[in-house]
Parts: sequence; C-alpha cells; structure tokens
Amino acid sequence: MVELLPSILSADFAHLAGQIAAASRGGGSVVHVDVMDGHFVPNITIGPVVVKSLRKVTRLPLDCHLMIENPDAFIPAFAEAGADWVSVHYETCRHLHRSLELIACHGMKPGVVVNPATRVDLLVEILPMVHHVLVMSVNPGFGGQKFIEFSLDKIRRLAQLRQELGLAFRIEVDGGVTCETVARIVRAGADLLVAGNAIFGAGRPEEDARALLALARQAAGE
Repeated sequence: MVELLPSILSADFAHLAGQIAAASRGGGSVVHVDVMDGHFVPNITIGPVVVKSLRKVTRLPLDCHLMIENPDAFIPAFAEAGADWVSVHYETCRHLHRSLELIACHGMKPGVVVNPATRVDLLVEILPMVHHVLVMSVNPGFGGQKFIEFSLDKIRRLAQLRQELGLAFRIEVDGGVTCETVARIVRAGADLLVAGNAIFGAGRPEEDARALLALARQAAGE
C-alpha cells in the first residue's frame, strides 16, 4: 500500500505538534524527519533532542533520514530518543553493512539512501538487510526543489531488483513529490512518498495531504 510521509522540514516549527496532527488527519502515516549537519549537506536542521520531543506528541512512526557525516556515532542517540526508522546514506557510510546492522540491533528499521548521482545497483548486496531504500529525487539539503526526472528510472530498477531477488523492502522517494509528479512516481514503483512543501507550504496540511494521497492511491489502483 502507498503511504504518505509528511516531512517536517517544511512545517511551521512554532506549531509542530498541530502541523503533524493535521497532516495525520489527512492520511499521513509516518513522520519524516530530515537530520542535517551542515557538512554532508549544506544545511543544519535538528537532532535527537527534537526527535525526543516529537515522540511525546505523536504515535506515528518517526522516519529519521540521517544526512550527516559519521552516522554510526549518533544512531544510539536516535534510538534512545524514540526513532522507529533510521536511514543512512550510501555516500557517507564507509562500512554500510556495519551501519545497517547497528540500526537494526538498536531495534529500529534500517534504510539506505542514495543521492541522485548514485546507481541503485551498488546496493544489491545489502538489499536483504533493509526495510526501505530512499531514492533522493533532488540533491539533499533543502526543501522545495524540482523533481529530477531520471529518478524514475532508479525507482523502476529498484522495483525490478525487489521482484528478481524476492525481497520486500519498501521504495521511498524524497524530493519534488507534488500533485504533478506523484502519479508517475507511484507508477514507477514507489510506495513511501515523502512530501514537505506539497503538504505544509500553503498552510493547509490536512487538505493538501489528503489530496496528494488520493492522487497517489489512484495511480496505484488502490
């Protein structure tokens, strides 16, 4: 089933609990948390302290996307803060297998992320380990960017690998997911849709989440 993951990067942080609740009423089923360190990506956002606060205001799973250098050093802190899913970048993990094992041994669902220029075939060996593969369909670091069209080929390739290898990992997409792009993204094979600006940008998170999810599920034939 296709799921919508509201990204709080685009939310109003002064009213974060209310924004998450509204997006949830609109069908959002997982909260996407972008963690940036100003080194791996050119922006600084939030860390375990905010995740711990989020855990107090929502029962939805917290999907923490670590866009940081040396993620292994912070994985235990995110587990303690209440994260449910944690994904790390292929491009920043020297020992990716070890990082994914560390996430799993802390009781969280492990995910791997690939930037636009990274081929998904590089992930074949670790695909049996992951709960989800996150395809960045923009260059990471900022919200509101335009969808990179060749990301559709990467999503299709992941869906093909999933079938060929008999695996059940989810395919997550982050970047430029809007009412204009979501149908093509879903038809390519994605089933976890991260959306920030499309949900929170106009100040109508409940209505806009509901509309986006309806288009996605229509495209999926659900």
